[in-house]
Amino acid sequence: MAIRSMTGYAQVKSQASDGNAFTLSLKSVNHRFLDPQLRLPGEMEELEIRIRRLLKDRLARGHVEVTLNVAPREGEGFELNRSLVAGYLAAFRKAAQEFNAPGEPDLNVIFRIPGALGSVTQMNGDFAAAVMTAVNEAITRLNDMREEEGRGMEAELRRRLDSLEAATGEVSRLRAAVTRAYMEKIKTRMQELLGNTEEDRILQEAALLAERSDVEEELVRLQTHIQHFRSLLDQGGEVGKKLDFLLQELNREANTLLSKTSGVAGEGLRITELGLLMKSEIEKCREQVQNIE
Repeated sequence: MAIRSMTGYAQVKSQASDGNAFTLSLKSVNHRFLDPQLRLPGEMEELEIRIRRLLKDRLARGHVEVTLNVAPREGEGFELNRSLVAGYLAAFRKAAQEFNAPGEPDLNVIFRIPGALGSVTQMNGDFAAAVMTAVNEAITRLNDMREEEGRGMEAELRRRLDSLEAATGEVSRLRAAVTRAYMEKIKTRMQELLGNTEEDRILQEAALLAERSDVEEELVRLQTHIQHFRSLLDQGGEVGKKLDFLLQELNREANTLLSKTSGVAGEGLRITELGLLMKSEIEKCREQVQNIE
């Protein structure tokens, strides 16, 4: 199953058997969960429930805006939403009186209020079936677009993982030299502080501290997380949250690696550079993953 972006757009224009034409638009952006927002003509509550159910069946995550615009049949009249218009007029006159602001309501402005003026189209079975067919088609088009964008994101993530893995491998090759340098640094410092203390004892303490500063465990975990990340990309589907969690773990290991190798000259400076490179690649991966379903 392909990786999907959460960003996409689709539009379907259709017509029901009763002659009512309509345009259905779907627009999605990233969101932690599935968050549908429907804009339908009035008196279509039942249709809204069916659309929400279909969205839940075919989409996993994303803020999805669904807009349905119905075009009236030729010669068909319009219906005034009396309660909405009356409420607007009452609020207008109350504000004018309260603030002593002269003026009269503008009918052209009133008719531009969403829902103030609509066609007299009644939602029947044929119209509802045509809309649901259009919703299915629109979701398919939306997912096609999201999968196309997802392929580009996956390629970018794999390139970043290759760079991250290469940096991990170089740190692994430098690890032994850095451990020896760290041990020598500790030994020298302890001799300065302790003077005539037995050298064997100093070496034991230095070796213990050097072992605690070793980054082998962090390197193993970094490599494990990278492999797991790749396996999730191979698996595809709804993996965005899992990938984001893995990137948090990768970032934690990179931070620990940097803290353990700070202050060591020579190869230690190169490891610091590599650790910063790791963090940069991880952050760039997170920017991509935030938009994966």
